[in-house]
Formats: sequence, structure tokens, C-alpha cells
Amino acid sequence: MTSERDQLAIPDYDHLPVASLTSRIRTLDADALAGLISYEEQHGAREPVLTVMRARADELAAGATPSGGNPAGAQPEHAPAPTGPALSPATTNAPPINPPSQGDPTNPAQPRG
Repeated sequence: MTSERDQLAIPDYDHLPVASLTSRIRTLDADALAGLISYEEQHGAREPVLTVMRARADELAAGATPSGGNPAGAQPEHAPAPTGPALSPATTNAPPINPPSQGDPTNPAQPRG
């Protein structure tokens, strides 16, 4: 079962910031942009987003052509998945780095006040 959101021309559309949408919609043709405008009007109705999309629709109607980018391309606004070794219990339960300035009462080598 696919939802209406899965049919959008820009993946993860609902979670992209307006600045990213501005560049991504430049890659869309008039039909794909009309679909996004309709979706936005029915769901979020975010005025800044609608303003940008309607302005782009006007540009396309006036003869502008979509840019050569890929609306489904890499999304730098999302952090990459973490890599590296998994944390072990020994590192997740490590003691605090800096003991209190008056000394650590559980350490007999430190002064106690």
C-alpha cells in the first residue's frame, strides 16, 4: 500500500527545510510541481513553501525549464548514519571525567576538604 506522500516527486518532502525545497523544486516540471502544491495545500499549508512553489510555477508557465538536478539526490540537511565501532558497556558507563573540585570522597588519595 503506497500513500500519497510516497507518490511525491521529492522524497521525504515533509521533512525538508524551505531552503532545500527552493532548490529541489527547480528540477521539477509543471505537473510534478502542481502535485506538490496540491499536497502542500491539503496537508501543511505552509505559506512560505506555497509562496516559493507558486512563484516557480509562474516561472515555468512563462517558459522557464526545469534545471538538470535530481530532486531525489543526496540530502545534506540530513546527518549521515553513524559509523565506527559500537559502544560497549565499559564505555557507556564510564565515570565522570572531572571529579568535583573539593575532591572525590571515594578516592583516598585526594584531600577531603
